[in-house]
This record gives sequence, C-alpha cells and structure tokens, in this order.
Amino acid sequence: MEIFEWFKVVILGIVEGITEWLPISSTGHLVLVGEVVKLDASQSFIEMFNVVIQLGAILAVVVLYFKKLWPFHTRSHEPARSWFANPAESGAAAAFQRFANRHLYMDKIVMWLKIAVSCLPAIIIGLPLDDWVEEHMHRPVPIAAMLIIYGVLFIIIENYNRRRSPRITRISQISWADALLIGIFQVLAIIPGTSRSGATIVGGILIGMSRTLAAEYTFYLAVPTMLGASAMKLVKFGLHFTSVEAATLILGMAVAFLVSILAIKFLMSYIKRHDFKVFGWYRIVLGALVLVLFAAGFLRG
Repeated sequence: MEIFEWFKVVILGIVEGITEWLPISSTGHLVLVGEVVKLDASQSFIEMFNVVIQLGAILAVVVLYFKKLWPFHTRSHEPARSWFANPAESGAAAAFQRFANRHLYMDKIVMWLKIAVSCLPAIIIGLPLDDWVEEHMHRPVPIAAMLIIYGVLFIIIENYNRRRSPRITRISQISWADALLIGIFQVLAIIPGTSRSGATIVGGILIGMSRTLAAEYTFYLAVPTMLGASAMKLVKFGLHFTSVEAATLILGMAVAFLVSILAIKFLMSYIKRHDFKVFGWYRIVLGALVLVLFAAGFLRG
C-alpha cells in the first residue's frame, strides 16, 4: 500500500473524528470527501469503511464518559438505602434486589434502558430502509439538501429556544416518552447530510432539554446505535479482510478516536457559551457549495 493511500486514510479518520460529534453530518462529509480522497479499494469496502470507522469515535465517548456510563460497582459502593422503594423479602425478586444494591448503579441502568428505547425507532424504521438509502441517497444533491434544510432548522430552533428555559437539565429527568421522541428524531439521520448528532440534538432541544444535556445524551445514544450499524455493515461485507483492508480500518479508527477526543471536548466547551447557529450557517454554506460543484461537474451524481 502506497504512502499516499495511508495519507488518505488519515484524512478520512480526521474527517470522521471531527464531524461525528459536531452536528454537521459525518456520513455526508465522508461521502463528499471520498469523492476527492478516494481510497484504492472496492466500493463495498469503502461503504463499510465509512460506517465501521465510527467505532473509533465510539471509543472516545466510552473513554471520556466511562464513569457516567459504567453501571457496575463493587460491594464497597453499596448504597446505605436500597434502590427499591418496596424491597422484596424473599424469592427471585429479593435476590435481584440484593444483587442490584451490591453491584449496580440503578440510575445508570435506568438510563441505559431509556437509551434502548431511543434505539427502537432506528431498529424498526431505519434498518429496513438502509439498503434503499445507501443506493439512492448517498449522492451529492440529497446530501446538500439535508445540509441546507437542517442548517436552516438549527437557526430557527435556536432563535425560538432563546425565549424559553429548558425543562430537562439532568439525565434522570428524561421520561420514557422523551426517550422515544429522541429516537424518532434519530431516524431522520438515516439520510446522509442530516447528521445523527444534529437530528438528536435538535429533537432534544425541541422537547425541552438543555443544550448541554442534548449533546451529552446524543453521545451516549451513539454507543449502541453505531455499534449496531457497524456490526451490520461488517456482517454484510463479510468478516474476511486482506491485511491491507484490516490495516486501513485500524488506522482509520485510531485517527477517528484521537480526533474525536478533541472534538467532543471542544463541542462541550463551546456550547456552554454559544448556541448551535454557527453550525447551521456552516451547513447552509457547505450545502450550497456542494450544489455548485455538482452543477459544475466536479462531483458525480
């Protein structure tokens, strides 16, 4: 494999690490950048690579938020009072409650159950449409349209959001209905150019989440969502890689991991002082540029 090919993989890893967490569409950017920085590989490998490279980005979330995500503890952290309002005295229920008190943070277990609820719409609606979307929507014009539409939405929603205070500022305040609504918004991101983080952040803000919590919940939701999407792509591609293909994936994920650490820290620091309108304007400008390049023949349809 030539040095220039390794350089391409690094570029794609950087693009993934930055755009996965900023609400500007990682898949859209990878598809567009891939038109210029095209890997010397089969189309099926490139399509799989664009999804599985996200595993590096997931690892960044796990590393940065491990204490908030890991639901297990040792007996030394057993709470003074039971997690359960009505402790059972005997039987399987009592055994489970003892185990939970000794080894589980039940508030985190509940959080993961709500995240599972948020994943349901993607499983029920998104999975059956995946092949159709890949065939028809991974193209410059649909990507540009989604970039512009969601850019406009970010600006409108942020202007609207200035006049109200968030009703949800902690994970524990997210209801089961809220979790399901966020999952429905996430389904919209099946179209490249939408942005999974952008769709869920928009949804979170609309239902009353604080900007910071909407971003943080989006990070958590990404873990099972992207693990599932990556597993599906790997199975579809087949678990048989050449040494070059394996090295390409590993390098791409490693770069995406390192860049994601920086991108996540930047985003969380940025939104404490600013809103998302700058990302909206970026999306509009990029979408317009894509349309111009497509009309000029620089991008393939």
